[in-house]
This record gives sequence, structure tokens and C-alpha cells, in this order.
Amino acid sequence: MTMEFPHSGVFAALATPIHVDGRPDIETFGRVVEFVAERGVDGVVIGGGTGEYPHFSEEERTAVLARAVRLLRGERTVIASIGTSSIFSTLRLAHCAVDCGADALLIPMPHFFQYQQEDMISFCESVCADIAVPCLLYNLPSFTGGVTVDTAIHLLSNIPNLIGMKDSSGDRGHLEPLARARVNGKFSLFVGDDSLLLDALRAGWNGVISGIACFVPELIRAVYDAHKSGDVERSGRLQKMLDQVIEHVVSLPIPWGVRVGLAARGVSNGPMHVSPSANRLRQMQDLCSWLTTWAADRGMKLRDVWTDVA
Repeated sequence: MTMEFPHSGVFAALATPIHVDGRPDIETFGRVVEFVAERGVDGVVIGGGTGEYPHFSEEERTAVLARAVRLLRGERTVIASIGTSSIFSTLRLAHCAVDCGADALLIPMPHFFQYQQEDMISFCESVCADIAVPCLLYNLPSFTGGVTVDTAIHLLSNIPNLIGMKDSSGDRGHLEPLARARVNGKFSLFVGDDSLLLDALRAGWNGVISGIACFVPELIRAVYDAHKSGDVERSGRLQKMLDQVIEHVVSLPIPWGVRVGLAARGVSNGPMHVSPSANRLRQMQDLCSWLTTWAADRGMKLRDVWTDVA
């Protein structure tokens, strides 16, 4: 395992293309991995919320992860999300991920049932104690139990191999207290809500694990790099551009919007896991049309969008 503190940068949370029967399309997934790697991300996250992990078996998730590890060959960091509804399946996935060669593990809280903070603390402690590899806490309150700031700080401060956190809460109030807590602790902070990217970087966070980066990695990279270079005007302008993209993507469930955007950039990725209504199909078409118009207004072909942003 090579991922050590401090770790920073832009990570693309990857969608999972599927065949018409719902099985992962491993070949097309390989194209997604190559697509983001060629456009400058520091690493990828496999099997997270954007990857729609509840739809797939442990064997399918392991096969998808193995494909990414083989393609990237140590040139990019590969983080495997190991979320399930149970400690037992989570640990099985964790050990499969380690055997595949993942650099770190991303740990969402169990989904489906409602749990208290003490339950989630116990869960995270149990997972990290069983696997002596770098792990990151994944706060995904829209789909799993939400982790409070106090719980996150407690876990990050007391579990040696819990080296960081991805926060997808979208709660701006989490930025400063977590950044302050990090002063005396060795852990990295990654924002998971792209609308807070620049605010998080300004607060001292290390980077982003971004679903939007699955189909526009250049734009996420540009916001990050502009901030790191101290270009306040450019970073602000790029964040506004990113906010425009987000506004259109969130008209659909996030994985759908990301997959439509990916298809618009030339990587068709199969049907949705829930059959879209006629209205949803129109929304998908609207998103494709908007992306095309947006690009044309800037004199760019769609597949070249954001190659030289703003």
C-alpha cells in the first residue's frame, strides 16, 4: 500500500457502465478509467455512490476494481469503496480489494437501516481493525447513516490506519471544524460535493473525490490547479463554470446525470438500472443538448470540452 498522509489532489469517482442485463460492462469501464487518467486526475475511486454500488454483487465489484488496477499499474492511486449493508460483506470486499492491489479503501457507513452514531463508530472501528491498510471514512448521508463532525473527528483522531475522509454531505458547516481538527491530526480531507470544491480548498482541505470528474475531469482539475497556483480570479471563474454544469446534472439522479455526461463525451455506458420515464428521457436529452450548446458557444467540439477551460 502506497497511499500515506498527506495525500492531496483530484480523484474521479467513476460510474459503472452496464450491459443490457445489468451486469458491469468491464470493457467500457476500462475506457472510463483511461478517459479520466488521460485528462490528468491523480487517482480514481471505484464502487462509490457514483458507481451505484448497491446494484452489484461482490464478485462483480471485485472484477471492476481489478480492471482499474490492471490499467493504471501504479501510475494513479486506486481507492476501492467497500460499502454494503453488513460488516461481513464489507470485510469480504475489503480483503478482495487488498488482494486486487487497491491503494486504499473508502468506507461508507452501512446502508438501508438507520443507525446511531455509536453504531457507526463501532462499525468503522471493526472494519479498520480487520485490515491493516490505509482507509478513508466516507460520509454519504443521502444514502447511508450520516456521520457528524464530532464522530468524524473522533474516528480520524483515534484509528491509526484511517488516514482521511470524503465528505459528501454538502454541508458547508463541516469545512472549517474538520480543517481545524486536522491541525493536530494526520489525516487528509476530500470534499465530495463539487459545488463546495473551491470553498473546501480555501478552508485548507486536501482535494476532491468528484463524480463530475468522471465526465469533465479537466474542469475539476482546472479549479484545483488555479487555486493551488494562487489565481483567485481564475479559480472563482472556473468554480462558477462548474456550478453551471452541476445545475444541469442534478436535474437527474446524480449517477444518471454523470452517465449521460459521459455518454455525451463519447463513452456510451448502457441503460439505467431504473427504467427512465418519458419525462426523464426528455431531461436526459436536454442535458445532452445543453452540453453540446455550451461547448459550441465556446467554439469547442464536445469531446474537446474543457481541454483549455476559460
